[in-house]
Amino acid sequence: MLEFLTLKPEVFGLDISDLSLKIIKLKKKRGILGLASFGEAEIKPGIIEEGEIKDEEALAKIIGEAILKVKGEKLKTKYVACSLPEEKAFLQVIQMPKMTDEELKKAVRFEAENYIPLPIEEVYLDFQQVLPLYNHLDHLDVLIAALSKKTVDPYVALLKKAGFIPWVLEIESQAISRALVKNEVSPFPVLLIDLGATRTSFIIFSGYSLRFTSSIPSVSSQKFTEAISRSLKVDLAEAEKLKLKYGIKADIKNKGKEIFEALIPALSYLVEKIKTHLSYYQTHVSHEHLSLDGKGVSKIFLCGGGANLQGLSDFLSSELKISVELGNPWINILPEPLKEVPRLSYEKSLSYTTALGLALRGVREK
Repeated sequence: MLEFLTLKPEVFGLDISDLSLKIIKLKKKRGILGLASFGEAEIKPGIIEEGEIKDEEALAKIIGEAILKVKGEKLKTKYVACSLPEEKAFLQVIQMPKMTDEELKKAVRFEAENYIPLPIEEVYLDFQQVLPLYNHLDHLDVLIAALSKKTVDPYVALLKKAGFIPWVLEIESQAISRALVKNEVSPFPVLLIDLGATRTSFIIFSGYSLRFTSSIPSVSSQKFTEAISRSLKVDLAEAEKLKLKYGIKADIKNKGKEIFEALIPALSYLVEKIKTHLSYYQTHVSHEHLSLDGKGVSKIFLCGGGANLQGLSDFLSSELKISVELGNPWINILPEPLKEVPRLSYEKSLSYTTALGLALRGVREK
């Protein structure tokens, strides 16, 4: 069908974080998805702080320039699926009595007031019914998602200023789970850890839905680099090179041992935070209608640029006694067992996980 006759436009994914942005556009050819365009750009400190846009003009300019420099096909569409900051979002699965879709639309807003820590008139609220994997329910499970209008409105204004039309605005954890969870369903809970430059997000997904999310700035790839810089008394650029070169491999010697020792406090803190989140989930989770064995999280997937720290998966697996592996952000895009495309390596694509999830949403919305 000719492009101008399609009912819905082509959409690209745009992931905006404090220090960088990522762009992905997927295309479907003969029913098979593939990569059409990708690109990234740095964002200077201070333009976005903890998800809040501080300099709309500068950020709009960075987006515009990045769009022009994408690799692959030129981006001709103005429609965008854009990320919203995880640290500003509220997501929770709640239980509702059985009712019709129309009744649910009205009832969720009233029920959500009991869970959202902001006045309901000050937030944008969305929800979706969560289907059970097992058992016939005598109630409805509903995932509610809320963000302050003060957070969302600046992103809408930014995209319009940059010359784009917001097609979808989505919380990062929703895009990440779409990218990493095969067919967007898991018969047991999995923990997705997005290790970014300025913060780390913990996302628990089970059944057909997110169950729990949390984002903390005290653990990040940048914090690892700063720890090496302080310990070895080198500048941040050199510390970053050393981190990437040596990682925390098991056979560390000499300089590698110094790097590992410098990272021990930060790594121990990461392990502690993972254990805290797993414990919280186990003690607060409501009945999820999964298998009867009641097992908790038994697999962890890592993504984000910080996931590429050599030896991190093995270290965490050993400390947590849980299977930890790098996620595959192509699992719902490319035929298995492919994990990369020629122009975008698997390692690099881990930092594009959110953008890939957004782009996948854009394709599926068509």
